[in-house]
Amino acid sequence: MTETRLTAYSHGAGCACKLSPSELNEILAPLHGHVATTHPDLKVGLHTSDDAGVYDIGGGRALVQTVDIFTPVVDSPREWGQIAAANALSDIYAMAATPLTALQYLAWPRDVLPFSMATEVVAAGMDVMASAGCTVLGGHSIDSPEPTYGFAVTGIAGLSDIRTNAGGRPGDRLVLTKPLGIGIVTTAIKRGKCPPELAERAIEQMAGLNDVAGRALITCGATAATDVTGFGLLGHLREMCRASGTGAEIETGRVPVLNGAAELLSAGMWAGGSQRNLDAILPELGTDLGIEAIKLLVDAQTSGGLLAALAPERVDCFLGTVPGSAVIGALTSDNLIRVA
Repeated sequence: MTETRLTAYSHGAGCACKLSPSELNEILAPLHGHVATTHPDLKVGLHTSDDAGVYDIGGGRALVQTVDIFTPVVDSPREWGQIAAANALSDIYAMAATPLTALQYLAWPRDVLPFSMATEVVAAGMDVMASAGCTVLGGHSIDSPEPTYGFAVTGIAGLSDIRTNAGGRPGDRLVLTKPLGIGIVTTAIKRGKCPPELAERAIEQMAGLNDVAGRALITCGATAATDVTGFGLLGHLREMCRASGTGAEIETGRVPVLNGAAELLSAGMWAGGSQRNLDAILPELGTDLGIEAIKLLVDAQTSGGLLAALAPERVDCFLGTVPGSAVIGALTSDNLIRVA
């Protein structure tokens, strides 16, 4: 019997299915200032393109809310569920909050794939939520030709602990906590052309929580933070720069990349979502590098790492607390993003 490949039922790979920043802006721009997005207790909303919203509940505490769903990024139901949960939790950690509760969303092709497979997906997602101390309250399911899974997550934090896109300052160092290349690898997985050992390393990375990095944002005094997902490193960096009123310089030689990802890129493993990221960022980029080098920096990540801005004297604290993190550049006083 032929093995069922979940990625065969997906039109794209994970967070590479996201609408591009320009497409999203086209949708939301006419709704700027809508009454539903304004309230005295709303502290972080749509205007800074942050990872989650922040609502003041009094007593110096805030609710932090996000939602993340996507189509299969790997073929194993259990691994897909794990990755979907870790990815949804990442937005909470990027705001330096603690996950509290979650609601699940499941779209399933009822006449095509067995419900036992859906059980594996959901069980794995719930296991990850439990490991994060997050209580799953319930959720919603629909019949759909394309399987989709994810969570709406609510976290809690002290208002003074919240980290957003908007706090970065010129001179802050930029630190990345996970290697890039996930979108390239998941594209290769979907096409059946990824070396097994590379796929295994990428899946382990995607399923890994950003909880340690999230806590380090507070203990090490990060000024701004975001997670690196569907818009790629440069796309999410651009959001931080716009919100903070800064520019940035990135040193490509210092950016960690999954071993083997560059070779897959050279072999044509490139997602449509990553191409949209490239098209969106190129007009705003200052660089003498070739397109291939830039592609790695806009590769659409699924459950990527955190990108944190820290004063120079706080960097060693973060590097010593978050294994595998690396300084990749700095924020600047102009509005340009330079890549060298």
